[in-house]
Amino acid sequence: MPVILPVKGVSPEIPESCFIAPNATIVGDVIMGESCSIWFNAVVRGDVNSIRMGDMVNVQDGACIHSTYEKTKAIIGNHVSIGHNAIVHGCTIADHVLIGMGAIVMDNAVVGSNTIIAAGAVVLENTICESGSIYAGVPAKKVKDISQELIHSEIDRISNNYKMYSSWFTNP
Repeated sequence: MPVILPVKGVSPEIPESCFIAPNATIVGDVIMGESCSIWFNAVVRGDVNSIRMGDMVNVQDGACIHSTYEKTKAIIGNHVSIGHNAIVHGCTIADHVLIGMGAIVMDNAVVGSNTIIAAGAVVLENTICESGSIYAGVPAKKVKDISQELIHSEIDRISNNYKMYSSWFTNP
C-alpha cells in the first residue's frame, strides 16, 4: 500500500482517476489533478509547504517533489512528466513540460510551457526557463528552441503513455 499521510491535519487530495504505485509516498498539503500517476518509490512531500499538480502529471520512479519551509511551493501544470529520479523543489512548472531523468529544478525556478529539461540538467534557483525551449547542462542553459513536432513527439507522447501505463495497473 502507498504511504498517504496527513501532516498537521492536512491530507493529500487525490482523485480516483489517479494511479498511485504501492510503494509511493504522498504526504501533507498535496492536491492532484485528474489522471495523474505517482510511480514506484516516488515521493510527493507536502509537509513543509504546498504542492499543486494539474491533470495528467506523471511522477516517475524515484522522483521527489518537495518545497522549502515557509518559502517556496511546488506548482506543476497539466501534462507534465517528471522523469525517473528527478527532483522538483519549490518551483513552478508550466503545462506540457518534460523534466528529464535525474534532472534537478531548484527553488523559485520557473519552467515555461512546452519546454524540455534534459536528463541530468540542474536548473538553479531563480532561473527562468523560456517557453518552447530545451535546457541542458550543469547549470542548465538554453540549448535550442523546441519544434512543434518535438512537443508532440516527446512531451505529449510521454504524458499520454504514462496515462496508458497507469491503466495497466488499474484495469488489469
